[in-house]
Amino acid sequence: MIDLTQELDVLVAGGGNAALCAAIAARRQGASVLILEAAPRFFRGGNTRHTRNLRIAHDEPNGVLTGAYAADEYWQDLKRVTAENTNDKLARQAIDQSRELMAWLTDQGVHFQPPFRGTLHLGRTNAFFLGGGRAMLNALYSTAERLGVGVLYEAEVVDLSASDGVFEAAHLVHRGAHQTVRAKALVAAAGGYEANIAWLKESWGDQAENFLIRGTPYNRGTVLRRLLERGARPVGEPKQCHAVAIDARSPRFDGGIVTRLDCIVFGIVVNREAVRFYDEGEDLWTKRYAIWGRLLAEQPDQIGYVIIDSKAVNRFMPSVFPPMEGSSIGELANQLGLKRDRLTRTVNEFNEAVQPGTFDETILDDCRTEGIVPPKSHWATRIDTPPFYGYPLRPGITFTYFGVAVNEDAKIGMQAGGASENMFAAGEIMVGNILGQGYLGGVGMTIGSVFGRIAGKGAAAHAAR
Repeated sequence: MIDLTQELDVLVAGGGNAALCAAIAARRQGASVLILEAAPRFFRGGNTRHTRNLRIAHDEPNGVLTGAYAADEYWQDLKRVTAENTNDKLARQAIDQSRELMAWLTDQGVHFQPPFRGTLHLGRTNAFFLGGGRAMLNALYSTAERLGVGVLYEAEVVDLSASDGVFEAAHLVHRGAHQTVRAKALVAAAGGYEANIAWLKESWGDQAENFLIRGTPYNRGTVLRRLLERGARPVGEPKQCHAVAIDARSPRFDGGIVTRLDCIVFGIVVNREAVRFYDEGEDLWTKRYAIWGRLLAEQPDQIGYVIIDSKAVNRFMPSVFPPMEGSSIGELANQLGLKRDRLTRTVNEFNEAVQPGTFDETILDDCRTEGIVPPKSHWATRIDTPPFYGYPLRPGITFTYFGVAVNEDAKIGMQAGGASENMFAAGEIMVGNILGQGYLGGVGMTIGSVFGRIAGKGAAAHAAR
């Protein structure tokens, strides 16, 4: 039985990867720790449930990673996808400390596996969890509980008592009952606000009504909102988020990774007018897949359609929903609800622009177009072999980037200046410090793990003073 009447050393708001890394790190420093997880036990873990891997810097291959990935290459990749819209110091800190993560997570019971077919060029850069994100979560929860970390499920933090940047207590609703928990330090690791459609509409307007939330339905942003109301300094732009193209037939919430479509680089994408609007082959998919949700969000009715032919159908991870199919482009247009003549013209114009080249999906190949706007820079092959296939696309929001500023100690920055002495943040709630825009596959888990450990150690050290 968890006694909520006693003051704790460290209170962790959230139940995903960042929260668990913080809780374990704090407990290993000798602190008393309680995790407040808003979700029921079965759905615990936030968006970590839907992950597969994390990106780490390392100097040589091992049984899991197929080659070296130097910290400087990691840094250059991150700068490119964010267009240098990142806090250099915090980004380099996350990259440098990512070197320790495989060994540390292994010590906490997490198992890794060699990359498997269809892992999108990540075998050299990303370590894959054996059993996926849920298995990783189960291992971390098991370790946390064995160490004596308390966990309260269905416990949503609804308010915070804090003055002049000093945390005093959290107010929560636990299975319908209001309770208060006092602690010497707080680690905010409760994610973003992607499941709060009303908040999304504050920046996106009515477009947000057409968004699908591929992440957890429990990330409503309550902790973030309360921190901002208590003087935390905001960071990031509200319209920036991890948003990918997912099948438009997916559920409104919690569809997870299986709803993502990885076939965009092998075909073309058109909007409801059957017109292309962006370069489908701009860069390797791992560095560009997370821009497609935002691109779709800017299209009429926030919908798009990917068109491929039978040459491409086995080149990507299978989809959870079957594709629409037609023996001709016109027939496929009918299936998708698009104008036959317009889609046929778009495909013909694309085919005529395709230049000879050697197709190679593992590199930035020389298969490209000439004479059309937008171009397709790589992997451009004619769409000319029936049957033809299409998928309807919607923006799939995984997590938001707008959050609270932190320093290198994971302490929350305050609008009045300086940093809080006992409020820390880790994971998606502070990811906007590093991801001003764009995304690099697996980096979200890296940020959560690194800053979770930093926050947990810092919170425990403060409590011990």
